[in-house]
Amino acid sequence: MNDPNGMVFYEGEWHLFYQYNPAGNTWGHMSWGHAVSRDLVRWKHLPLALAEENDVMIFSGSAIVDWKNTSGFGQDGQPSLVAIYTAHHTKKPLQNQHIAYSNDRGRTWTKFSGNPVLDVKMADFRDPKVFWHEPTSRWVMTVALAKESKVHFYASPDLKQWKYVGEFGGVGATGGLWECPDLFQLPIESNEIVNPKSEIINHRSPSPL
Repeated sequence: MNDPNGMVFYEGEWHLFYQYNPAGNTWGHMSWGHAVSRDLVRWKHLPLALAEENDVMIFSGSAIVDWKNTSGFGQDGQPSLVAIYTAHHTKKPLQNQHIAYSNDRGRTWTKFSGNPVLDVKMADFRDPKVFWHEPTSRWVMTVALAKESKVHFYASPDLKQWKYVGEFGGVGATGGLWECPDLFQLPIESNEIVNPKSEIINHRSPSPL
């Protein structure tokens, strides 16, 4: 087991997923294991959430609560949990992004029939992190081009259709693989910054993307 990912809170439970080989104690047959907790200390293991099948392993990603039912997966007025993960194809050099959803508090998962939702025909394109960006009313995904030392940004209204909106990379630590990117907004204590000459400068953080 490795790469804990997809932590999400829903109806009093923390859900944590992780890379897991259900067939042995060495790396391979990667799938998503699943555990839940109400206090982040005591954890209960649940059945395998997303299993390798059809020569596609389940690599890392993220999970969200689709509160606005943008995906249409919700039922009876309740939101779905949606997992966004990298599908690693074992018989060809390809990684692309898939989604799956649950309508029973994460106990069972259904892979979306329209997968992949994002495919740029690359071998090392992985680890999507997805969040809802309220100012622009859309989902935002960060995903790594591992061997190119880049992170791409995509946006979607419904988790199914994604549009490229920008990228970062080619600077900093470019000597190894870039994996498991994240993007989040940090609050600041004040909207004022004091410059070296002790002058007050009004400052507003730009909105992401």
